Amino acid sequence: MTYPPIPPPDDPWAVPAPPPLTPAAPANPGPVIVRIGDLGVTSTVVHTPAGDIPLAGSTWMVHDYWHHETKIPTWAILATIFGFCVLTVFSLLFLLVKVTIPRGTVQITVSNGVRQYVSRIPVTDQTQVTALHQQVNYVRSLAAI
Repeated sequence: MTYPPIPPPDDPWAVPAPPPLTPAAPANPGPVIVRIGDLGVTSTVVHTPAGDIPLAGSTWMVHDYWHHETKIPTWAILATIFGFCVLTVFSLLFLLVKVTIPRGTVQITVSNGVRQYVSRIPVTDQTQVTALHQQVNYVRSLAAI
């Protein structure tokens, strides 16, 4: 006898077996309209590395995570080293030169029902951030159709 016993098919109190999971035949989603990082958006689905998400009714969120690095440029370090032989004290003034470098990531989250995918895209300029926001706004308008 096996445990749990397999009930006869006409038992009204038996727990019904779950239907077999058969993947639906993938419809031809068409060409990629917009590519945002590792996301590819067609007219009906969003292609992600984790699988496809339906475009209709999807929710898109964008978050910017910026930080600024301050560092001494390479040319200032080299000028200090080479100038140390000629003008000892004055060459150290090159170490006061600082350059601010903006760096960060833009996090794009797409979700539809229980499916969710987060893409993080590194950016180094405000124009890249603006372009990503414009692309996501375009995809939002496609998702609303």
